[in-house]
Amino acid sequence: MRTLVLASTSPYRLQLMRQLELTFQVAAPQYKERLDPDIAPELFVKHQALQKALSLQERYPDALIIGSDQVFVDARQRMLGKPGGAEEAVAQLMEMQGRRHTFYTGVALFDSLSGEQQVEFETFSVTLRSLTEEQVRHYVERENPVDCAGSFKIEGLGIALMESMEGRDYTSLIGLPLIRLVEMLGHFGIHTL
Repeated sequence: MRTLVLASTSPYRLQLMRQLELTFQVAAPQYKERLDPDIAPELFVKHQALQKALSLQERYPDALIIGSDQVFVDARQRMLGKPGGAEEAVAQLMEMQGRRHTFYTGVALFDSLSGEQQVEFETFSVTLRSLTEEQVRHYVERENPVDCAGSFKIEGLGIALMESMEGRDYTSLIGLPLIRLVEMLGHFGIHTL
């Protein structure tokens, strides 16, 4: 079987990859992420995901390399990334309440031997319920979601923030759309079942 590499430092993406029960390696992408709100979110995440995968081609000259990236677009159509700090997370969550927001998650699969690549994206929408600032602060203190786009961890207590969720694949909300990835891996002859 070909070497499979996840180009990511995200513990959330690592956890998702483990669900597929495939043998894979993990490497930090040699690409610096840059948020550019002037680019359409679907194009932005696809570009970022591919650049992460491409950044490891010299290190892994005969591998299938997976890259992924995520942003969310708030109800005001602003593209936002990770909050970076607790106060920023609280402010982001307070502003998000009662409105629908869409997460865009790009995934790329790059064959470093042949140069073939597949790049796709998924969307997933969430609506946060009305919360007090005390509830939001308590949540941020408990989960410290400062490294998550949208300032919550849906796989943890973040589910308690939600009024509704809508999308094809909830794993795209966590950062790596597994349904799409399984399809892409199948194209390259790697079957999870």
